[in-house]
Amino acid sequence: MAKKEKQTEVMEAPVRAVPEPVKEKPVVKKDSWEIKDRTYILTQNQEPLTFTIPSRHTRKHPLLWFDEKTQTQRELRYATNMNSVFADEQKGEVTLGHIIFRDGTLSVPKENLALQKMLSLYHPMKNRRYIELKPKAIAMDELAYMETEIDALNMAKSLDIEHAEAIVRVEYGSKVNALSSKELRRDLMLLAKKNPQLFLSLASDENVQLRNLAVTACEQNIIRMSQDQRSFHWASNDRKLMTVPFDENPYSALAAWFKTDEGVEVYKSIEKRLK
Repeated sequence: MAKKEKQTEVMEAPVRAVPEPVKEKPVVKKDSWEIKDRTYILTQNQEPLTFTIPSRHTRKHPLLWFDEKTQTQRELRYATNMNSVFADEQKGEVTLGHIIFRDGTLSVPKENLALQKMLSLYHPMKNRRYIELKPKAIAMDELAYMETEIDALNMAKSLDIEHAEAIVRVEYGSKVNALSSKELRRDLMLLAKKNPQLFLSLASDENVQLRNLAVTACEQNIIRMSQDQRSFHWASNDRKLMTVPFDENPYSALAAWFKTDEGVEVYKSIEKRLK
């Protein structure tokens, strides 16, 4: 008797619907250009009666802007009847305009968008011959300067007289020796007010005090510098202390030497004698 063949039932997997890819909406970049009146001033505090900068590309005065997207140099041209400053975007007859600073200043109203963008974004003389006047940035710079000035004046007020003498000596040299303590304090405060960044830098530089001690030690004949300014010696027995490296200030070199193992002992000895 023939065996019955087993029938294998094949189950078909259900077909799943493939979702359509979601199309991303293109990001529209908003124009960040702020519509406002703008003022431009010449650099280095120049204020000539009139000063003209190039307003179109010529062989004598190239006026080009490199476009990174197209990798090409694009010719600039200021036309009073065109919205664009690029010559390749200007169609039809153009009316060329002049860019003239009067008494070092050029004010451009918000309606003249083409000239504003040419001066603020594309002109090669930007930040070299002229800058855009930005009151907010100026206010921030002035505030930062005033805060630095306050820090410097507060530090000058709290410094001990030896540290004060070291700092003032950098500015006035040996004239410090003739100043009274009040005169020294006055000159220290004036220096802090005149150049607060320099003052703070000097106040935090330990070499300034070491250099002052070196100068004072020479003035009081504790040590002496050779005539060729190449070495320092004890004044009492002429024993050589150190050789000044080539092309270095002698007192700055001695101040650095005071921080070495050999120099620190000499420093302590000088400090005791000055007291």
